[in-house]
Amino acid sequence: QVQLVESGGGLVQPGGSLRLSCAASGRTFSAYDMGWFRQAPGEGREFVAYINWSGGSTYYAEAMKGRFTISRDNTKNTLYLQMNSLKPEDTAVYYCAAGGRTTSPSAYRYWGQGTQVTVSS
Repeated sequence: QVQLVESGGGLVQPGGSLRLSCAASGRTFSAYDMGWFRQAPGEGREFVAYINWSGGSTYYAEAMKGRFTISRDNTKNTLYLQMNSLKPEDTAVYYCAAGGRTTSPSAYRYWGQGTQVTVSS
């Protein structure tokens, strides 16, 4: 199995930026396709972005296109999410997940504990 630990969340003003990281340990990180999801209070878990094992293929939820960038460094066993032009509606707990190839949370086998992102003035 693979263990995932997110970091980089925090409080940011509208229009600001944050970079989330997801450090992986355990089985070979580069073997897994990865995703970022988020969950706002009272809401279900929402797909944010996907990246394949090599980093050569990415996919974004419509609301994140042009603002968020998913990337990975397989030499560092780390997944990233660069978030720009943040909006209050981006406020949520952000999770990284491994082992899935779709936008559905149920397809992913391994999850981190989440990191809180709050966008507020």
